[in-house]
Amino acid sequence: MPAVAGSSSASLYMASQQKRGAPPQQARPLPVIDLGRLSMGTASRALAVQDIALACRERGCFEVVNHGISKSCMQGALEAASEFFKLSAEQKEEFASDDIRQPIRYDTSSRDGISMSRSFLKHYANPLDDWIKLWPTQPPTYREKMGEYAVKMQGVSMQLMEAIMQGLGLGPLYLQEKLEGGMQFMALNSYLQSSAKTIDKIGLAPHSDCGFLTILLQSSPGLEVMHHDDDAWTPVPAIPGALHVHVGDHLEVLSNGRLKSLVHRAVLNPNEPRISVASIHGLWIDEVVHCAEELVDENHPAMYRASSFQDFLNFLPANMNKYKRFVESLRIDKP
Repeated sequence: MPAVAGSSSASLYMASQQKRGAPPQQARPLPVIDLGRLSMGTASRALAVQDIALACRERGCFEVVNHGISKSCMQGALEAASEFFKLSAEQKEEFASDDIRQPIRYDTSSRDGISMSRSFLKHYANPLDDWIKLWPTQPPTYREKMGEYAVKMQGVSMQLMEAIMQGLGLGPLYLQEKLEGGMQFMALNSYLQSSAKTIDKIGLAPHSDCGFLTILLQSSPGLEVMHHDDDAWTPVPAIPGALHVHVGDHLEVLSNGRLKSLVHRAVLNPNEPRISVASIHGLWIDEVVHCAEELVDENHPAMYRASSFQDFLNFLPANMNKYKRFVESLRIDKP
């Protein structure tokens, strides 16, 4: 879900825009977290939590391996997405809408202000039984494959959120019930292959996601991230079997600025078309997110106004083309 801008300020975003035609600069490799360490005993879990906390704080993202999701399940999700985008225009148009509040929505245009060379299908997924009946029935295995993947993603998100909450000093069970029953928003993207004739190589302009966490599966390279202190793009490799995780706007709010949401973009792959499946996780649509009371004191006053995902949807229409992130609109001005 978009909320466009730079990493810590609008000026950084504009600096990044000036570099859109330039190749990404060399950067440090992204952290790779073995998620299995979270269940290997107290000492191992403590080290894994420490690694996750450090990655969230310093980089805003990381890769996870040994997450318990089979390669066949991940491949099934990519295949289901690819097969959907190969359907006839008439079949896909059944889900076409420019209403961002629709529970399922397909589009190919630039009406969201940041799509440039992509088609997308977006729909809710948690709890699965409430939403799967709205999903496409074509291709025939879509609901089965994407449903299995969505459930697995919800499980991974809970493991990650427990570790992140623990790393923030809030305890692993903080907001657990609300997160278990919270929002899971699936965004399937299909990007064209770039060519020598392609003028604009950007498939999705810089933005950050609204939720707590986004977990991304990509068929091939194309995702690029901008870390908090950088003014250059870091390409994210498509590591076989790995999932990419990044921090969203509402986790920045909850942490009272200790964590920052990640600015990222998609560039067109010169070698092949690209499919990505993003699973965005947070509290339920009308549930308000505010700075955790435990992280607010005299030395650390609340930095953000409370808001919900519904507030984000209300924010979008008037700000789609202004290159402003949602989280920036929530910052409380210091006296």
